[in-house]
Amino acid sequence: MSIMESYLKMKDPTHIMKFEFSEDLFGPAEVKNPGIERFSSAEKIGEMLKETIKKDPHFYLFSPDETTSNKLEKAYDVTERAWALPTKSWDMPESESGRIVELLSENTLFAAMVGHVLEGEQAMMTSYESFFSIITSQVLQYIKFLSQSEMVSWRAPVPAINLLSTSTCWRQDHNGFSHQSPMLISTLLANPSNRVNCLFPVDDVAAARAYKFMYHSNNVVNLATFNKSEEPRFIDRNHAEFQYEHGASVFGFCSDEDPDYIFTAAGDIVTREAIAAIEILKRDIPGRRFRFVGINALSYRAIGTTDEKMNHEKFNEYFTDNKPIIANFHGYADALRTILVNYANQDRLSVHGFEEHGSTTTPFEMLRLNHASRYDLAIDIAAREGREDLVAKYSSLLQDNARYAREYGEDML
Repeated sequence: MSIMESYLKMKDPTHIMKFEFSEDLFGPAEVKNPGIERFSSAEKIGEMLKETIKKDPHFYLFSPDETTSNKLEKAYDVTERAWALPTKSWDMPESESGRIVELLSENTLFAAMVGHVLEGEQAMMTSYESFFSIITSQVLQYIKFLSQSEMVSWRAPVPAINLLSTSTCWRQDHNGFSHQSPMLISTLLANPSNRVNCLFPVDDVAAARAYKFMYHSNNVVNLATFNKSEEPRFIDRNHAEFQYEHGASVFGFCSDEDPDYIFTAAGDIVTREAIAAIEILKRDIPGRRFRFVGINALSYRAIGTTDEKMNHEKFNEYFTDNKPIIANFHGYADALRTILVNYANQDRLSVHGFEEHGSTTTPFEMLRLNHASRYDLAIDIAAREGREDLVAKYSSLLQDNARYAREYGEDML
């Protein structure tokens, strides 16, 4: 493409290709038994990538040699890995026209993706969560570029920079401490440009809706964080759609009217634990009422996206204006606490999250080590209720699992 062609393209705000996804990709219209069936959000994202590559001839996926291990391999159904050298019999499908670019250098891939996006074409990049922090400086510089570019009259909007973050800190059963870092989330949420959306789809249905949001957004950086393990399905397609209007929603199936305590979470595994904590407490402290509020998006100083930030009135509707809030966050707790204190008095808040404790261990042990398990959350309430018997009970269960995991290499809980 010549310089003049590029210039004319950038002046045309309709140059960004968009299409509508097949409705059957967005999951059921009703979930009859929330939390029972399990599905992989990563596999759902793989299906979305497959449809995108099929319908958008200019779309590229950039991946540091982790497309298959991150369960996004459905993309290979419709394209090959980009490759210009001779192939061997054991190689995966490869060709010069392939639109999956795999290279074990996050820095190089991000730079290539930016170049593609600035031509007005769509792209996404995936990586293990811990290694996305490698491109932190590049992402921040790109955000500065976006801010400056809006001051240039001939620059039309460009597609979003979309980052698909999986193989997260909570599920590194074989890799361990070196692969456990949600730092990019904290860095992006602290950026005051208001050009960053951090998305936390709670299940595969929410993951499909998050993908649609990312594909159709412009002039922002989107970071979607999800696990590749099979996790409970909690919401239907209408609920997932509703969340993008408000940034959060009440999960009715596990919530009471006029609650005594509010639980909230952002992230799939931490949501599962918060809902399990509510079930435990309803059994052990009958008469107490609980509400769960699922957060699907965070942006600078706010719940919600850069387009739809939650206001204080809506926050009080969901979280009340005076009840204790027990939060469980996928990333470092301070990143979420910094946002919640914009809405609620700090005295109401108890925020759990990743505490930089890790190892090659079992999934529940990772939660226990970082005080983000269902029993750690339940201890918060038991202590507030003066139920030392329950504090002792839950603490004992956590220690029993720790001993069992060390001995047998799997969780008993």
